[in-house]
Amino acid sequence: MSGALGTTIFGANPVAQAITALFVPGNRPERFEKAAAAGADVVIIDLEDAVPSPEKDRALDAVVVALSSDSMAPVQSMVRINAMGSTSFEREVATLAALSADPSSGLIGVVVPKAEQAGDLTALARRLPTGMPIVPLVESALGLRNCFELAGVAGVTRLAFGAIDFALDIDAGEGDRYLDYARSQLVVASRAAKIAPPLDSPCPEIRDESLIHQSAVLARNFGFGGKLCIHPAQVVSVAAAFTPSDESIRWAHAVVDAGVEGAASLDGRMIDLPVIERANRILKRADSLPKQAR
Repeated sequence: MSGALGTTIFGANPVAQAITALFVPGNRPERFEKAAAAGADVVIIDLEDAVPSPEKDRALDAVVVALSSDSMAPVQSMVRINAMGSTSFEREVATLAALSADPSSGLIGVVVPKAEQAGDLTALARRLPTGMPIVPLVESALGLRNCFELAGVAGVTRLAFGAIDFALDIDAGEGDRYLDYARSQLVVASRAAKIAPPLDSPCPEIRDESLIHQSAVLARNFGFGGKLCIHPAQVVSVAAAFTPSDESIRWAHAVVDAGVEGAASLDGRMIDLPVIERANRILKRADSLPKQAR
């Protein structure tokens, strides 16, 4: 999947290249810089689920202070706004649109929760500067049904999956494997739209590194390009899961160095053009990984 190869298609866009995307509550501004220093590829300041309703205005004000070019050192971050139709949505969009008009601000993208209609995303994109990355979170059956249209909206850099809300919406059981269909759809929709591979839902485990790693490996094997994180302790395990292993890199070098044209056998296994392309992608991915995954 060529979108997973970072700079080969998506240039230096940190949102498109990110493997780890770390949430930090918008009502905890003292944590913004700590999140930025936690090693994630991008930080997402959250104005939605992490912030109680009475504190949403104060959280938005804190975001403006932290990301404004008037700050001594603006935080570089995406912002997850509240859902379209919510009481705080209009003020948040207007405020972020004004903030993003300053090219020196730290705002690098907008995450849209509960995305369901392409027309709503198009209207949002028109209010933001051209090229401002938009990441719709697919969290419902309707959003999944429309994910191909969502991925095709101008300004959408990549999709993201909200598994907990999605499972609640369809009344599915707990556990990753009940959501195989949804994950596959998001990956296929992203590839068809030629945008970056989607970001998978956060693992609910915070301390169990083995479970965090397994969840991230599952996402990588589905074709996701990264994973959302809800705690700094998850960042290293997620990054490691998306990093080609030494063994896979050695295999890729052996395949490429064999110089095969057509089909041939290597160490008892057939290699042909698709296998060679997979090997090339492993090597390109290893060379273009963001900082934390290296």
